[in-house]
Amino acid sequence: MHSLSSDDNLAGSSANWNELLANSLEKLDLPEHIAEFGRKLSRGERLSIEDGLVLFNESDLISIGRLANAVKIARFNDSVFFNSNVHINQTNICVLACRFCAFRRGPRAKDAYAMEVDEYLRDLEKYADYVDEVHSVGGLHPDWDITHYEFLFNSVREKFPHIHIKALTAVEVKHLADISEISVEDCLVRLKKAGLGSLPGGGAEILDDEVRDRICKGKETTAEYLHIHRTAHNIGIYTNCTMLFGTIESQEQRLKHLDLLRNLQDETKGFQCFVPYPFLPDDTRLPEAQLATSNEILRMIAISRLMLDNIPHIKAYRMNIGDSLAELAINFGADDIDGTVQKESIMHLAGSSAALDLNLSRLSRLIYDAGCIPIQRDTLYSKFQEYIPKEDLVVRSLPMA
Repeated sequence: MHSLSSDDNLAGSSANWNELLANSLEKLDLPEHIAEFGRKLSRGERLSIEDGLVLFNESDLISIGRLANAVKIARFNDSVFFNSNVHINQTNICVLACRFCAFRRGPRAKDAYAMEVDEYLRDLEKYADYVDEVHSVGGLHPDWDITHYEFLFNSVREKFPHIHIKALTAVEVKHLADISEISVEDCLVRLKKAGLGSLPGGGAEILDDEVRDRICKGKETTAEYLHIHRTAHNIGIYTNCTMLFGTIESQEQRLKHLDLLRNLQDETKGFQCFVPYPFLPDDTRLPEAQLATSNEILRMIAISRLMLDNIPHIKAYRMNIGDSLAELAINFGADDIDGTVQKESIMHLAGSSAALDLNLSRLSRLIYDAGCIPIQRDTLYSKFQEYIPKEDLVVRSLPMA
């Protein structure tokens, strides 16, 4: 059993980023009240929830974005990370019926599906020559217990040993443990032994049980989400963490969510990347949702960078926000844009129109256009290589204030 140490998770980040930030702040012409937030971070001080509320209500979004970008550059210079991956959503059959979810189907629905292991392997084989990660999340299938996923992961590892398996949200882990009548720790130990490499972190929604009772009643509680990720970290499994915003939550509930994540990160050092994504309303059952504007999405990404001082990477999840906004988000604190993806169901059923066939050259073009350097990484942020596109690209940098 391998717990994660404080030295394990620089994940490409500069160890002295606070000092580098202090030097860059002198060159930024920021309003004094915003510059003070940067000085706090450069001194190693943490922004409070009250600080976050000020940032949420600050009218000068551009200055917030410039500060978040300065923090990102202090940590990663001009690097923006991506990987070569494919999403395979193994089933849409789910015993829950979360109000925001457009993906879930009951077992008797005409378009319900459950990929058997051979079918999953055939699907993955289409992409295996040019991906190094398979990202798999899905519904809570009533009949698939721990042995099904052990067989699946063992089969993937045997046939495609070069592909990292990033799979299962916290609620999927809880479901597998419950129906298999084992503990969460035993469940994760067995899955790791079978080939599970990391957890993607989905299903956090908003880590506030009042909100969860309204939008995803029956899912894991806030405490259970944190416990499952803590357990994963304690046995040597890195995870991502997420936030679904723009449903019914308040600004303060978003900030408390961030605070819970960074407190757990202080304890375990096991989160590699935070992925904030807005609620997409099409075909879902949450008419009271607030919905997030493009400005609010950029603000949320920037505030995440400033609040989460101990989680290395902030992802602009282009499958959710689209390529154009992801390109802008790179200048608002995001340093990662996921990967090639190839196929994906959950976000697209919810209304995403992001392209699924983005090749590496086009992905690098998006990063170049944001004024940054594309760095191809592995899933665990342990291997990095600048991506040089095979064809010449005409860069069209976005004008930034």
